[in-house]
Amino acid sequence: MATTTHAGEPPSRAAGLMYGLGLGGFIDGIVLHQILQWHHMISDVESPRTLAGLEVNTMADGFFHIATWFIVVGASIVTIAQWRQGRLAPSWSFHLGLVIAGWGIFNLVEGLVDHQLLGVHHVRDDLGGPLSWDLAFLASGVVLIVVGWLVHRRGLDPR
Repeated sequence: MATTTHAGEPPSRAAGLMYGLGLGGFIDGIVLHQILQWHHMISDVESPRTLAGLEVNTMADGFFHIATWFIVVGASIVTIAQWRQGRLAPSWSFHLGLVIAGWGIFNLVEGLVDHQLLGVHHVRDDLGGPLSWDLAFLASGVVLIVVGWLVHRRGLDPR
């Protein structure tokens, strides 16, 4: 079986972005779902105000956490594959910038898909007017992407 060698090539952006997507999902699930309890994965579909609703939402949150865990595992596999190919290790700013940008991509996609398109939950399901919180969540995604990309670009500097 022939293997492709990429010895001396710069690292791919895939692992950093995948780490950001997965870890951003963990932050969302752990902080917003569990600690603050502002919403659950399907809290606009099945109200968590009843025991049965909380059980369904807890299970949906669990599936969400499994998905984010698989993204982080995938990022680890990509990282190891790159090392085995002989690619150069990323600088801290190259990698951290991609992780931050990946978190922003998570917020943007999750905010557009789950909050706006599907309407399965909002950032603050416990309030009457969640749109301002949803817009702030989308804005945080844009800010994270821009900041992450700027940090990442600094890591591209050959100095």
